[in-house]
Amino acid sequence: MLPVEHDDPINAQILAISEDKIEGFVREPFEAIAQRSGVAEDVVRGRIAAMLRAGTVRRVRQTLLATNLADGALVAWKVPAERIDAAFDYMFQEDPFSGHVVLRSTDTVTAGSDYKLWTTLKVPRGFSLQQHGELLAERVGAEHFQLMPAKGIFTLGVGHVRRKTIEPGSKADAPATMAPVHVAELNEQEWKVLLALKREFAPEEIQPSPWRGRAAAAGVSLDEFCRVAESLHTRKVVGRFSTFLEHVKPSQSGVRVTRFNALFHWAVPPGRQLEAGGEVGRHHILTHCYWREAGPEFRNVNIMAVTHGTDKTRLLEHKRSIDEHLAASGIPVAYTNVFWGGRSEIKPSEISPHLYRDWLSRMTAQPA
Repeated sequence: MLPVEHDDPINAQILAISEDKIEGFVREPFEAIAQRSGVAEDVVRGRIAAMLRAGTVRRVRQTLLATNLADGALVAWKVPAERIDAAFDYMFQEDPFSGHVVLRSTDTVTAGSDYKLWTTLKVPRGFSLQQHGELLAERVGAEHFQLMPAKGIFTLGVGHVRRKTIEPGSKADAPATMAPVHVAELNEQEWKVLLALKREFAPEEIQPSPWRGRAAAAGVSLDEFCRVAESLHTRKVVGRFSTFLEHVKPSQSGVRVTRFNALFHWAVPPGRQLEAGGEVGRHHILTHCYWREAGPEFRNVNIMAVTHGTDKTRLLEHKRSIDEHLAASGIPVAYTNVFWGGRSEIKPSEISPHLYRDWLSRMTAQPA
């Protein structure tokens, strides 16, 4: 029996690379993980497969920069307390276009604290985020929802194992560069390759030349599959090859990767979002950092960031370090807050226009 906990020394060595260090499309991703981690490739494949079977690793897949494939937004939902669990279940189980589904709370009653349900939403180009939100709101009985599309991305990665030892204030030598959001146009063959590319790996697929079966599923040769995938990477459609830890729930033996999920909010003066996002996004503890306009319901927050950890006090120390850095950089903050994650489920959002049409047809044919 191979060790399957994330804190086993060899597993940790592998995960420090495989979580978020394999950028873009790689023809032999497990070989790349082996080379960068210093662990033999057959051991890498065996350990990742074992962790996947045990549920320590939630999924293994090629990630996409979905913000460049579909219109997307972070969505905050105001739902009556007696309906919130059912709404959570509906978003997770019935809407393939909602990804992260999280119940959030604040330490005190403040702006937006009555928005307890938060989701990410992707809607293929040509369809409406607003209409999708209205359809979901009718289904779950939401009183209101707030769409917060990303205007730019400063940080996007996971690396929970690496981040366990990061000290408050640890940051890059230069501000983070914002990647603007744009939607790429794909032809039919590119969609076929993309949909095969992004599918989660089963344990038995974790082997040399892992894309061979995906190429067959897309109806193209392996060389053509890789050529298209490399082209999509060049066009900033493909993200990382990643192993995603189960970081919300304990493992089979009760070990937790993280315990707290914090969504940080800052409201900076209009016109300074790019500068502020760069200064926030350079901090190593953050897994995500975005420019999003949240509106008056959230006191005009426009910079948001996410981090995870096992100690709430420690996460607040990281938050203070970022606040102090913004002040030292001469960036005024009119308002800041922390929304803590509770119950949480995560799944990749679907992005296919064909799947969306089919889903929309079924939803509109069913009574609410």
